[in-house]
Amino acid sequence: MRLAELSRRSGVSTATIKYYLREGLLPSGRQINTTTAEYGDEHLRRLRLVRAMIQVGGLPVATVREVLGHVDDESLGRTIRMGAALWALPQVPEPDAQDEYVQAAHREVDQLLEELGWTNAQALVTISPAYRSLVVAVAAFRRLGYDWTSERMVAYAELMHRAAALDLDFVETHSSEAEKAEVAVIGAVLAEPMLQALRRLAQEEESARRYGFE
Repeated sequence: MRLAELSRRSGVSTATIKYYLREGLLPSGRQINTTTAEYGDEHLRRLRLVRAMIQVGGLPVATVREVLGHVDDESLGRTIRMGAALWALPQVPEPDAQDEYVQAAHREVDQLLEELGWTNAQALVTISPAYRSLVVAVAAFRRLGYDWTSERMVAYAELMHRAAALDLDFVETHSSEAEKAEVAVIGAVLAEPMLQALRRLAQEEESARRYGFE
């Protein structure tokens, strides 16, 4: 398809598509002559991903470029490829290593991973933003005086493991490695807010069942 058709099918203006091409967010089309290029369905799929990351995810262009660079890096294995793309998304800042609550949270999270038998997660703790986010959250809970038992943490972790299996089942329905990495990014940008909303709706439903509306 030509640029005009790509614009029509995607709902994105030709000026914006040209901007994405200049910024490296969209791969170049197949050059037909000096002034005309042809685009395929992969361009349409990538364009929709870019729009979702910018419009729904609120990500700056520089972050989108970094994420897509990892998505397109064929030198990486699938786990690292998807991980690198997700790690390029905005993350919580590094916690204060001298904070006593942070130190205790590190020990608690390490113990949790060991109890769960998540040896692969343990191998990534030094580089995983998810590990850092969990430590920050646990430290904040403890600082506020909330005591979530290890049994409760394990129960939640097991629920998340089942959710992760569903996530990867969906990823594996796509053929190319680039598509699989793209779907993982879409899951982080779009599915996480969806799952958060479902959790809150479930909380509202359960609260109404237990306590009514009074």
